[in-house]
Amino acid sequence: MSSEIRVRTTDLCDEHPDAVAVADPIFRDYGGARLFHGRVATVKVHEDNVLVRKTLEEPGEGRVLIVDGGGSLRCALLGDNLADIAHRSGWAGLLVYGCIRDAEAIARIPIGVKALATHPRKSGKKGAGDRDVPVTFAGITYVPGGFIYADLDGVVFAKGQLT
Repeated sequence: MSSEIRVRTTDLCDEHPDAVAVADPIFRDYGGARLFHGRVATVKVHEDNVLVRKTLEEPGEGRVLIVDGGGSLRCALLGDNLADIAHRSGWAGLLVYGCIRDAEAIARIPIGVKALATHPRKSGKKGAGDRDVPVTFAGITYVPGGFIYADLDGVVFAKGQLT
């Protein structure tokens, strides 16, 4: 999915009201791309971003990585180095249920990044976590292979592609 296609969450909610789930409005925009969408890949971690990095180093193919950090506000799961890796690897964006850091630098990288907040502390590096599993937060269960559409109005999830 290319984030160059202008897909608005408001239009999707109007045109496909029964096909989309709307995330609770808890996320802030941090990336240089404010509008992004793509097929979902997931990681579930707790204050450890090794699995996030490993995933982002793979070809993104326009996907969106959903990072379930359990809503922790004690450290960052994404910084400017990982955001740059994600951009260079072809990821369309990231939705982080947790914190990021290096917000000023991430704002200059042309990738979508939504997260709960910022935190200056880096995460642990043990490598624990799960990948490509359904994760639930913000009122939605995000299933790998589904689709995320995000913009300044919010985040919607659909089981199938709507564009």
